[in-house]
Amino acid sequence: MRVRKRYLPPGWYPGAEEKARQAIAGMEKSVRPGPTQGIAGIVPHAGWEFSGGIAFEVLSRISRSMDTIVIIGGHLGPADGILCAFEDFYETPFGQLAADMDLLAAVRAAVPVTEDRTADNTVEVQLPFVKYLFPDAMVLGMRASPSRDADRLGKALAAAARALGRRAAVIGSTDLTHYGSSYGFAPAGAGNKALRWMREVNDHRFIQSVLAMDFDAALDRALREKSACSAGGALAALTFARENGVKEGHLVRYSTSYDVHPGDSFVGYAGILYS
Repeated sequence: MRVRKRYLPPGWYPGAEEKARQAIAGMEKSVRPGPTQGIAGIVPHAGWEFSGGIAFEVLSRISRSMDTIVIIGGHLGPADGILCAFEDFYETPFGQLAADMDLLAAVRAAVPVTEDRTADNTVEVQLPFVKYLFPDAMVLGMRASPSRDADRLGKALAAAARALGRRAAVIGSTDLTHYGSSYGFAPAGAGNKALRWMREVNDHRFIQSVLAMDFDAALDRALREKSACSAGGALAALTFARENGVKEGHLVRYSTSYDVHPGDSFVGYAGILYS
């Protein structure tokens, strides 16, 4: 039995169970009324202090009847393909999550999947939320490149889940624009003007694309406009939702790192639900 151990230090999310529960209890208080039968979504992947509340709210709107939650992250280039952790279990502060190895095998029969041997925040930071909200569900931690591979993965997951009779949800772990000197990207200058441009132009355009479920536009904007980090996750979730008959997405919440810690560099975060 192989266990994928925690990699991120406690600054990303609490290491102890009680502290993790306390942090989530605070997030639960800010969850607003809304749909709770989602089958897919897009969540940010910064530390819980910055974007955990958005990620938790989206995950709390996924149907509790799910057998498997697939988290798809990124930090890959367009030619990096599809990766998946091959361990049998994932470690979280709330106990282990079992991997859905049957679903993985069915996906691997349809598309090439490489073993993910690299620790990465895009998947790990979501796992405690999954264990807390879906204590009996299985999970897969995957990563998809920002390319047509994300489309192929979304389609393969939808087909494999149907073939297995598996009630599965797919969550794309994708941040938005990384702006400022810390990221080497500042086309709109600095200060409040730059923050408005990120919020109202660059992030907005990508968000509108994924809400409209326009794969090609979202991919183009992510690559050309640098409006999404780890866009493959969002794109795979979009495709999975479309394959299951969803016609449009719902914006759950949007914020930026500036809202938590003001500075001259900032990141956008969006939570999107497909139901």
